[in-house]
Amino acid sequence: MRSLRVLHVMSCRGWSSDAYWAARAVSELEGAGHEAILCVRAGAEGRVGRPAWELGVKRIDTLRLRSGVTPGADLLDLARLRRWLPEVDIVHVHRGKEHWLAALANRLSRSPRPLVRTRHIVQVARAHPGNRWLYQRGTSLVIAVTRAIQQQYVASGLLPPDRVVTLAGGVDTMRFSPGADGRPLRAALGANEGEPLLGMVSGFRVMKGHAVVVEALARLARDRIHPRALLVGRGRHEAAVREAIQRAGLEAQFRFTGFVPDLPRAMAAMDIGLYVPMESDGMGRVIFEFLAMGIPLIASRVGIVPEVLTDSREALLVPAGDPAALAAAIRRLLQDAQLRRALGEAGRHLVEAHYSGARLAERLTSLYAGLLQARSL
Repeated sequence: MRSLRVLHVMSCRGWSSDAYWAARAVSELEGAGHEAILCVRAGAEGRVGRPAWELGVKRIDTLRLRSGVTPGADLLDLARLRRWLPEVDIVHVHRGKEHWLAALANRLSRSPRPLVRTRHIVQVARAHPGNRWLYQRGTSLVIAVTRAIQQQYVASGLLPPDRVVTLAGGVDTMRFSPGADGRPLRAALGANEGEPLLGMVSGFRVMKGHAVVVEALARLARDRIHPRALLVGRGRHEAAVREAIQRAGLEAQFRFTGFVPDLPRAMAAMDIGLYVPMESDGMGRVIFEFLAMGIPLIASRVGIVPEVLTDSREALLVPAGDPAALAAAIRRLLQDAQLRRALGEAGRHLVEAHYSGARLAERLTSLYAGLLQARSL
């Protein structure tokens, strides 16, 4: 198949799971020999463009992509998108702002291109007249990062089932691999060899489940089980988490790293990964990063987790917001080294088979090619 020219447009203000999905897709498409451009919001080059560049994206451009309806900026973006259309084969958008702009640019262009939308959040798209035109006439294909999102679209009637597909995303299996060396960080934390270290990689927000982790470790402490826990990330809720740890008397067990530039090395220091949000977290990319690292994982049954993981095969699954169940799962893994190894190996195999960046590029290329072929008939 010939090389494709693909424009991805992402209007988010900061680095997020949907920005990661878009950047990973662009990087992997470039690695597969296609020409891919990531267009970000003007003013977000540092917060979005730089992390994308670090993921391997080679070409980054900008549009204004102002929030809401801003006629001056919107008309300038619309004009630029129209000029771009003859130079690309596919336009792939990720949020509502760029979705509308790209659809209108197509409508006004003599060179309209297939328009693909990735939906990253579990939020019903309402079937009002504007959305009916946008999806039924202005959009060629919707990619949902979970089956739950796909089912929402089908139920809404905005698109027939054959125009909505599920594609979780991909992880860099070279960067996130079991070969990473976590010993320097373990030594810096004072973690002895053989001493179990739990790990959580997440921004500090209420829905991420830090409080559940604190309560689970408090329950284990009452049974004289004292694993250490490493919290990677930052956010406004960090102070509240620190206060909860202090109230529980667990200061000696928790370590905070803030932002870490080399996430694989930080994760390699962990013996057990925790992914315990209270509600769906979209793609949940950290799930796939833990799995790719071969780290045994405990995960809440939310969002994509029950769609891709089987309890006790690739991970231990627990109800969201249940500290007793989480404590029991942690205890089980701490006491069973063989199970830890089995989960780690199965998780790595799952990612290599289905959720690597290379698989993402293959699937996107196939979807794009199908749209272009249908257009030529």
